[in-house]
Amino acid sequence: MTDHTSEFPHNAYCPYFQQAIELIGRRWTASILRALFAGNERFSDIAKTVPGLSHRLLTERLEELREASLVTIEPGIKHGTYRLTERGADLRRIFAELEDWNARWYEADQQDRERATT
Repeated sequence: MTDHTSEFPHNAYCPYFQQAIELIGRRWTASILRALFAGNERFSDIAKTVPGLSHRLLTERLEELREASLVTIEPGIKHGTYRLTERGADLRRIFAELEDWNARWYEADQQDRERATT
């Protein structure tokens, strides 16, 4: 087994890491970011992409992402456009790694369970 502890700058608790995880890990936030990565920039498009997300909570999460400088809001005639900042777009590679991890561990497990029941 490989020792990965030396790969991290902090071997113990890091308040900045914790802050980032809590922001991204809030309910629906990762799904909202994925919608933005996919090119959904209007409020209504994001809302359609994330089923079960209320408009109130979407508004709240977008504001949190704006306050964290991950998203900007460009005012429009009727509705604003939400765009990832450079900081927000930089998360794309981390999300891609999570997608790979998910495919390796969770999707494979789900396929195994489905084969076992058929």
